[in-house]
Amino acid sequence: MAMTMTGEFVLPADRATVWEKLNDPDVLKACIPGCQELEKTSDTGFRAVVKAKVGPVKATFRGKVELSDIDAPNGYTIAGEGEGGVAGFAKGGAKVRLEDEAEGTKLSYDVEAQIGGKIAQLGGRLINGVAKKYADEFFGNFAKIVNPAEAS
Repeated sequence: MAMTMTGEFVLPADRATVWEKLNDPDVLKACIPGCQELEKTSDTGFRAVVKAKVGPVKATFRGKVELSDIDAPNGYTIAGEGEGGVAGFAKGGAKVRLEDEAEGTKLSYDVEAQIGGKIAQLGGRLINGVAKKYADEFFGNFAKIVNPAEAS
């Protein structure tokens, strides 16, 4: 099943700070909902273990993530794939762009993903809702790390 999602968030920090945090594995691990491990394997690669729940299906996905089209500090393309055992698989990518805004930095993303297995059988509306919830949670966590003064 194919899925697309777009979004944007304005983060209360300058572009250089946002870029630095987007490339910090410790920050990403803290922001990704359910992330248990995120290890840098190369200058542009990561290995990840993420626990996720989609409706009644719970799974631990193990996979890899690769960054490409790196245009510091304006954006990059992120591609990844993960196996969740009987729950299924997910693979896809996102184009991430950063632009200066009066309030800080606007982060925009376009995601394309393929999912299969048990989770794909749950239906697009449920999966899209869960994906949106995870994206919102990630960016909420990310905004708190980028500007801790805003979180209090």
